[in-house]
Amino acid sequence: MLVAHHFARRVLPAYSTKFSRHDFTLPQLFACLVLREHQKKSYRGVEALLHDAPHWCKCLGMRRVPDHNTLCRAFHLIVSERGMNRMLDLLARWFKTTQLLGSVMGIDSTLYDTHHRSRHYEQRCRHHSSMDAAIVSARRSASARRTPKLTLGVDLGSHVVLSAQARLGMGSDCRDFEPILREACRRYRFRTVLADAGYDSDANHQLAQRHLRMQSLIKTGAGRPTHRLPTSIYRRRMHRLLKGSQAGRMYGQRAQVETVHSMMKRNLGDSLRAHKTEARRMEQLLRVITHNVMIP
Repeated sequence: MLVAHHFARRVLPAYSTKFSRHDFTLPQLFACLVLREHQKKSYRGVEALLHDAPHWCKCLGMRRVPDHNTLCRAFHLIVSERGMNRMLDLLARWFKTTQLLGSVMGIDSTLYDTHHRSRHYEQRCRHHSSMDAAIVSARRSASARRTPKLTLGVDLGSHVVLSAQARLGMGSDCRDFEPILREACRRYRFRTVLADAGYDSDANHQLAQRHLRMQSLIKTGAGRPTHRLPTSIYRRRMHRLLKGSQAGRMYGQRAQVETVHSMMKRNLGDSLRAHKTEARRMEQLLRVITHNVMIP
């Protein structure tokens, strides 16, 4: 909480307006929100946790514990896409100063559940699922459109997230490559970018190598399976270079991006507590900030 509070004081103002009640500052409430994500609690749960540990509030200068309504309003006030980008900018400068960032970044995406589900519940749902193919297909299509997706641009050496994009749907990952890469390169200069076959396209290679002057290693295989070689120069080169096992080679480091996704899901949870679409997007971005704050 102390790290999150110190970090938020560099980005957030003390109060949202001059007419705000001066019970709590925005950095103090942000530190409570980070604690909520770290402990995987609800608003009421983190309120009870702070009541049980009042010295945490005293360390931040709070005279009393904020209630769950205050924390909920603070989430919708503080956590915005613009604010999270400013925090990522500051974190990138901090990690750059400490020389923790390397020269290779990776891009990958993952899906989050819209609510908590136990493994037993998932097994029973599969066991009792309808045998009608049309009904099953309709249910899967509706679920796919509502599924939250988080795409990250990660420094592979330190596991620091330098760019993130949250959206809905299980569509192609290819369109997320450009905004993620540009945001990461704006914060830090990388030499190489690694991505899986979901980002395979000639346009992505041209963006990285011609416009951003960096090496791109993207596995081929997107689209319908075929025995023909790719037609473009970049994709044909990838087909030759990345053929076979990549253990001990540059592209073998791409698994570190999946490690970051696994760290976030194990430490912060693989399901979202928010119900509305925009709130889910902001909750995913808050988890990115929480993950970076947790890195020593």
